[in-house]
Amino acid sequence: MKLFAAIDLLGGKVVRLRQGKRESATVYSDDPVAAALHWEREGADGLHIVDLEGAFSGASSSLPWVEAIAKRVRIPIQLGGGLRTEEAVEEALARGASRVVIGTRAWEEPEFLPKLAARVGPERIVVALDARNGEVRIAGWERGTGKKLIDAARHAQTQGAGFLLYTDVSVDGMLSGPDLERTRELVQTVPLPIFASGGIGKPEDLRSLERIPRLYGAVLGRAIYEKTVSFHDGRAEVGGEGSFSRLSHKRSSAAGEMDPEAR
Repeated sequence: MKLFAAIDLLGGKVVRLRQGKRESATVYSDDPVAAALHWEREGADGLHIVDLEGAFSGASSSLPWVEAIAKRVRIPIQLGGGLRTEEAVEEALARGASRVVIGTRAWEEPEFLPKLAARVGPERIVVALDARNGEVRIAGWERGTGKKLIDAARHAQTQGAGFLLYTDVSVDGMLSGPDLERTRELVQTVPLPIFASGGIGKPEDLRSLERIPRLYGAVLGRAIYEKTVSFHDGRAEVGGEGSFSRLSHKRSSAAGEMDPEAR
């Protein structure tokens, strides 16, 4: 199971949200490049970068950071947030992203995903399945789609997705444990590489995910920043504290204060 480090960008800072709520942001670093290098050293298989401004507004604003990070790290980058045109996707790939994460546009415009897959290739497309109570949500998780998770996953597969990313919105950033039941159902139902995200808070959560046959990967967010999980935990299946000494650790209550796997 591959382990990706989440780097959520808001106002040029590395933050984490609880349940996707902007007002819950905690700032962990004002240097995204340093954060990326830190997680590469710590053993991450890749970086999962989310442009939160783009997710909320629909216009990507973090491409200069993505480009700067891509020039410094050797591990792959997948980028999501605000990528709602073919041109925006192509620019993200040109700036150094290995894959793009598509959410809102995939569900608002049925023709978008097949056209994009034909243009850049399914292997470079991750479709986001952000769900609350089994319903897929879009626009920074603020709007429901009426689409059930499993139905949406099957649809994404037929429309050109190369990967799927399932995030249980209700537990994201809460460290309360991932949605194992729906993750297992997805993996058993859809024959695509699937990332699990949301709720991972302790080494036992990683062990539980690793027991799901064919689960491709997991995205680690707040847990690695709060040092309740390390990449070593995922490799060795043992407890232990992750090292965080090389990354400046800044906090505030609001962000406003602030498989092509190889290159």
